[in-house]
Amino acid sequence: MTQQEPSLENRRPLKVREVGMVNGFARWLSQKSITPNHISLLSILFAALAAVYLFATPHAQGLWKVALYLLAAVFIQGRLLCNLFDGLVAVEGGKSTPSGELFNDIPDRISDPLIIVAAGYSLVSSSYGVELGWCGALLAVLTAYIRTLAVSIGAPASFSGPMAKQHRMALLTVACVAAAVEQYVWQHDFVMLGALVILTLGALITCWRRAAGAYRFLEHRS
Repeated sequence: MTQQEPSLENRRPLKVREVGMVNGFARWLSQKSITPNHISLLSILFAALAAVYLFATPHAQGLWKVALYLLAAVFIQGRLLCNLFDGLVAVEGGKSTPSGELFNDIPDRISDPLIIVAAGYSLVSSSYGVELGWCGALLAVLTAYIRTLAVSIGAPASFSGPMAKQHRMALLTVACVAAAVEQYVWQHDFVMLGALVILTLGALITCWRRAAGAYRFLEHRS
């Protein structure tokens, strides 16, 4: 078995990798003095910027608040693009490194809580928004922990949802855009509250599904 095979087996399936424009940009990146690890670390910066804008929303008014939500949405997507291109440059670009798995996983465990916790702090109409954000962030980390733990004890990697990483970030991106519209029209933050409730419940279900799947595999294997 080659050194790369485990990474390929445990790779998150994404249809966007088959898009020609995406592959073309990945090839361009591969020809530069940029490593997949650099791109992985850059994802933390995008997540931190998204978090800053979300943290700032309770202190802004009017169009400034609308702009902050939209900027947060842009940088959440920037974080996801980094997650996409670090893998493409590593595997398709042939620039994987022995430590690549560390850079592939650790930045995600930082980026997820940054964004989700900040979304909780962005709520001003709810007395439990902060707690909801922290709960969602902890469950998001737990979904990944269960996946990596399962792999370490012989079960296959599970990227199942309903609230895997790409689902969480898609939900929060849509929530940020919808919250910008909501702020412009009604000056409420019910959209973000609803998104965090969905994210937290979905992450809880995801944890259960991944743990149950690993349990069934390990029990039936023996």
